[in-house]
Amino acid sequence: MSSKRICLVPLVSGVGGMVSFRAKIVQGLKVRGVEVCYDLTDQTIHTVLVIGGTRQITRLWRLKSRGVRIVQRLDGMNWLHRRVRTGTRHYLRAEFGNLLLSIIRRQVADVVVYQSRFAKEWWERRQGTISKANSVIYNGVDLEVFSPRGNIQPSDRLQLLVVEGSLMGGYELGLENALRWALGVADVYSNAHSHYSTIVELSIIGKVPESVMQKWNLWLSEYGRNPALKVNWAGLIPHERIPEIDRSAHVLFSTDVNAACPNSVIEALACGTPVVAYDTGALPELVDEHSGKIVPYGGDPWKLDPPDIQGLVMATGHVLNDLARFRQGARSRAEDLFGVDTMIDAYLQALLD
Repeated sequence: MSSKRICLVPLVSGVGGMVSFRAKIVQGLKVRGVEVCYDLTDQTIHTVLVIGGTRQITRLWRLKSRGVRIVQRLDGMNWLHRRVRTGTRHYLRAEFGNLLLSIIRRQVADVVVYQSRFAKEWWERRQGTISKANSVIYNGVDLEVFSPRGNIQPSDRLQLLVVEGSLMGGYELGLENALRWALGVADVYSNAHSHYSTIVELSIIGKVPESVMQKWNLWLSEYGRNPALKVNWAGLIPHERIPEIDRSAHVLFSTDVNAACPNSVIEALACGTPVVAYDTGALPELVDEHSGKIVPYGGDPWKLDPPDIQGLVMATGHVLNDLARFRQGARSRAEDLFGVDTMIDAYLQALLD
């Protein structure tokens, strides 16, 4: 492989899709003999991969003027801050982030890579088309690590799952939808005629503020009464434990509205866990009729209208009634579209062409 040097910016840390992607791309490039750095002042850089946006636009311009190739990987845009009160600081940070993304996309990048067709169409609808090279590359997952092997689904309860990095900053709506969904499933499956026992457990993986947990625990005890529903607020957990958790679930619900390409979905599919979700964002691209159920939102998701919970519950029942077939379909979908090597090879073409 070429010894050309690729610089990745920004240098992100913590949890979330950007962090996960950077770890995968770095490992994949190094395995292929491609040198990686993180400093835009490095004089040996051949290509820069901007993961979203960066404030170092002046340095990008200098590199571009020297003939260095600039590739931008684009997610969707910040938009929830315009619909949900998240504070002035968060609002301004979100708007500034959109501005940086837009400037790099239109004026600096030589190549733009979108995470999904949805993301590409969203940017073109809001910010116009671009004449420069662009493509769609889905996120990838290690199909050996995320696999159905060692299936440990419980037989004494119905295990529902939500996996997100964070359920705050406007994403609390997804949490509400998940709890209402789980309650609806419990109402259906916690009777004597169910294949499962009377217990339905919803495990919520992700950062949730204590005040939000207290609010919804109170709601569950006062208004959503169903003793068969148990909610496990698991919080943030090490990423290496996610495969085990995915394999333990009967169904995963993707809570993010208008998501560009959620890793939690492709990781679940790779583990053979079917996905249910609303038809917003890239979900209709990721989940087909063999790997889960995508249902109409039931309103305008861009206005955060209340969704059709009952439709989601019915779709979940459809999956559970033919679980073996959907589990096989989920794994096949991941093998066909979401292998990490497929993703790395596609990025290499964009980076080194």
